[in-house]
Amino acid sequence: MMRIGTRSSAMALAQTTEIVDQLTSAAPHLSAEIVKFRPRGDVDQTSKLDRHGGKGGAFVSEIREAMRKGELEAAMHSLKDAPGDEEAPGLVFAAYLKRESIEDVLVLRADHAVDDFENKQGAGFRIGTNAVRRAAYLKRLYPLAEIIHYRGAADTRIRKLDECAMQKLPDGGEVGPADALVMAKSGLERVGLAHRMSMVFSSAQILPAIGQGIVTVECAEDDWETRARLALIDDKETRLCAMAEREVLWILNGHCNAPIAGHASVDGDVLRLNASVLSLDGEKIVETGAAGNAARPRELGRAVGLALLELGASDLIDSAE
Repeated sequence: MMRIGTRSSAMALAQTTEIVDQLTSAAPHLSAEIVKFRPRGDVDQTSKLDRHGGKGGAFVSEIREAMRKGELEAAMHSLKDAPGDEEAPGLVFAAYLKRESIEDVLVLRADHAVDDFENKQGAGFRIGTNAVRRAAYLKRLYPLAEIIHYRGAADTRIRKLDECAMQKLPDGGEVGPADALVMAKSGLERVGLAHRMSMVFSSAQILPAIGQGIVTVECAEDDWETRARLALIDDKETRLCAMAEREVLWILNGHCNAPIAGHASVDGDVLRLNASVLSLDGEKIVETGAAGNAARPRELGRAVGLALLELGASDLIDSAE
């Protein structure tokens, strides 16, 4: 029996169910149990994530601790929620599922039309997001719109959007109601809400978060039996992309308050990587890209990260503290 830890949200459970399905398909003799957690970031859906120690403290640390105690054999993470600027001693990402959609999408309230939004270039619209990366890009794309803090599970956010509900702020106040949300396309597809997508942003408009669309499975570094089982569902191209993208985070020492974006893709033996760092207000951006040997993803990620530092990324990251 393999016990796999996961958050209890609908999206996390759907992702973990996919892991179980792939494992049992690859090894029919294997049985797996999904163990649900409700980490701090899911209990407190008002505060900014730095109150809980960033994404790691909010979504990952409790599940990792259970794994270290031997209560789990493995854990599911959305890779974009796993901090890349710190180590996880004794643990290893043993499998990456094939990458899903990387794009961000606009979800409009049911009584709004996309033509109205586009014609007004967002003027008069309140757009909700919790991601500092999305907020910075949206401020560049729609300077006439109001970008508001908006947290919660995907289905809950959309329900509150349609109900014209106010959203609590970290300082105890309220904001809203929202007219639109910007969310991950892959997440909406996972929970059966793809029909709510009003507009899909290209990566040229909004570069995705590092690791966006990637589901990974973590286990103890010295648990070779579990590692061998998880290797059966590991997607090699996704692994290469993840390694390159996360190396950028490592080089930048980027924290969850900084708008950092990056996306890698494989074309035969060539790995391409684009990355950017923005100011919180979206007024400043440094961005670069490069290509390299797909067999050396970390080398490419290191080169891109160092190039961003040369362009002044550290100042933007420090200003977001």
